[in-house]
Amino acid sequence: MKFITLILPMILGFIIDFILGDPYWFPHPIRAIGNFISVMEKLIRRHMPSKLRAGGVILGLTTIFFSTSIPLIILLFSYRYNILIGLLIESIMCYYIICPKCLKNESMKVYVTIAQKNIEKARKAVSMIVGRDTENLDKSGIIRATVETVAENTSDGVTAPLMYISVLGAVGGFFYKAVNTMDSMIGYTNEKYADIGRFAAKSDDFLNFVPSRITAVLMIFSAKILGLDSKNALKIWRRDRRNHASPNSAQTEAVCAGALGIRLAGDAYYFGELHKKPFIGDNKRSIENEDIMRINKLMYMTSFLTLILGAVFRMVIWGAIL
Repeated sequence: MKFITLILPMILGFIIDFILGDPYWFPHPIRAIGNFISVMEKLIRRHMPSKLRAGGVILGLTTIFFSTSIPLIILLFSYRYNILIGLLIESIMCYYIICPKCLKNESMKVYVTIAQKNIEKARKAVSMIVGRDTENLDKSGIIRATVETVAENTSDGVTAPLMYISVLGAVGGFFYKAVNTMDSMIGYTNEKYADIGRFAAKSDDFLNFVPSRITAVLMIFSAKILGLDSKNALKIWRRDRRNHASPNSAQTEAVCAGALGIRLAGDAYYFGELHKKPFIGDNKRSIENEDIMRINKLMYMTSFLTLILGAVFRMVIWGAIL
């Protein structure tokens, strides 16, 4: 019974997401965290305009505190009241923390619009899941941006949260998501965010350092299971895993590029400014719309392997402690 209660929330959370995804009409705690970050950013810019770097630290620590303390208090009272209610609430929390189906659904919107040959609609669809400028992307650029974001967010949005859940339960997942959400909102290196977003960006790099590398290895195994080019995935990962300004983003992108036999990354515009970026992978063939389907299968297989390993880790470590 002890082992079941340890792993049940993360497993049920994964299953609920697989079935439901994230209904847009339903209140979501990650959106609440995002709203809190926006409010804090405005307050800091208004009251600490000359000390944005220090303000960014305050923003980060405050966001982390409220994002973890609230679910911790809820879980403590829930489990104390009734273990079944506690398990149910923590399962729902785990469901909120991971987002494989949302990632698949949003990327498949791009797939459908490309299949319909509606480039303008495809640009709008991809703009919802990437940070780069999309108004001038051609068909190949749209598909490439979609594949890249699914590859990167396999770690950021699914496997890394699962790993933190496996260590510290749903509270650990919210700790990770607080930092990751900050990074996605203010962790940029441009003039507007370089100071206020520095703490968020560095914290996200730190928290993702180990998960991104574990995810890359699991993605290579997933490529083998799915019949993709796992040998080339390993080769490109070894060669190109550092071809990104972030120490983590190229880990899964390199595996994806190798497994699919395509070339990713390269120069891109962000907020109207050109960013020079090295390529990842070899241009063995032209990228095609079906690559969006392939990367989603790779994302789900990698997520499933992470869930299994995370559950085993949680049973072994916490089972021994408790």
